[in-house]
Amino acid sequence: MIIGIPKEIKNNEFRVGILPVGVELLTVKGHEVLIEKNAGIGSGISDQEYRHAGAKIIASGREVYRRADLIVKIKEPLPPEYKLLREGQIVFTYFHFAASRQLTMAMLERKIVAFAYETLQTENGELPCLTPMSEVAGRMAVHEGAKYLEEPMKGRGILLGGVPGVSPAEVIIIGAGVVGSNACKMAAGLGANVTVLDINLNRLRYLDEIMPANVHTLMSNSHTIRDSVLKADLVISTVLKRGSKAPRVVDRRTVSKMKKGSVVVDVAIDQGGSFETSRPTTHDHPTYVVNGVVHYCVTNMPGAVARTSTYALTNATLPYILILTEKGWEKGANKVFALNRALNMVKGELVIQEVAETFKLPYKQFKLGV
Repeated sequence: MIIGIPKEIKNNEFRVGILPVGVELLTVKGHEVLIEKNAGIGSGISDQEYRHAGAKIIASGREVYRRADLIVKIKEPLPPEYKLLREGQIVFTYFHFAASRQLTMAMLERKIVAFAYETLQTENGELPCLTPMSEVAGRMAVHEGAKYLEEPMKGRGILLGGVPGVSPAEVIIIGAGVVGSNACKMAAGLGANVTVLDINLNRLRYLDEIMPANVHTLMSNSHTIRDSVLKADLVISTVLKRGSKAPRVVDRRTVSKMKKGSVVVDVAIDQGGSFETSRPTTHDHPTYVVNGVVHYCVTNMPGAVARTSTYALTNATLPYILILTEKGWEKGANKVFALNRALNMVKGELVIQEVAETFKLPYKQFKLGV
């Protein structure tokens, strides 16, 4: 099989879809790996390292797309890439289809075979390709929130941990999953007063046991979310529903009543965002202000720390790339539960219910073991 690794074109996206060790493992098995020139530079990986591992360096992304049977990348295809995809081509990446009807319809039109990192799920419910980037995003969310609380950034002018004699910031984290727990660790470590909300009492009990005394847990519902957000200096929203658009948990009216200069970091923005006032931003222009509240809604947060993120993500994706190349997409999706869950589209047909329901489109179930 020919595997293509194009250079990412999304704003300030410096990650790359494979490491040299992945190239070596694939080429040893007889596969051909094509890597667009300088695709790994942002992650600190040179063309020479890839070449030494057995890859062929290709001058243009167009040529990579033209020749490859399997495209492995990081972020969803952008409009300039749509026309480069062809019928039956396998694409393995973050798609987040439920956040974009345009992308969904474009990929259906191109009739690709789409495997999405974010819906790849093991039998015990884990999301192995989402977890490492959630860890990065959770930790980054606190960094970014702390920065944008500064006065020059239009924030309230508050130091997250305070100082002796001065109260620390109030940090509210909505969702106690991987993103939320990592955000808890960082915010608590900086000395903030942290409250984490979730609908899972067992998860809250677990965090209550392992987190320091400045982390408090609260059952999540419309009332507790609203009350918590109104007292917050920094809100980090992490709500996720696999494959679906993120639920809106904070409406525009509540935002209008928040403290002026408070900061929202909406980590759920990849799936559409969980604040009614959220809209996607880029690393070039990461924030905007609504009703005096600073919104940070960058859709590829981990791309800014690519040297960490690339290694963390490709550790998780490589085993599935090896399965796809050895078994082929159809047998892989038939026999491997996680890949079955990752399969979102097959040659013009949706095979994931959550995306179909989001856009009221038909779908066909691709059954495991058939």
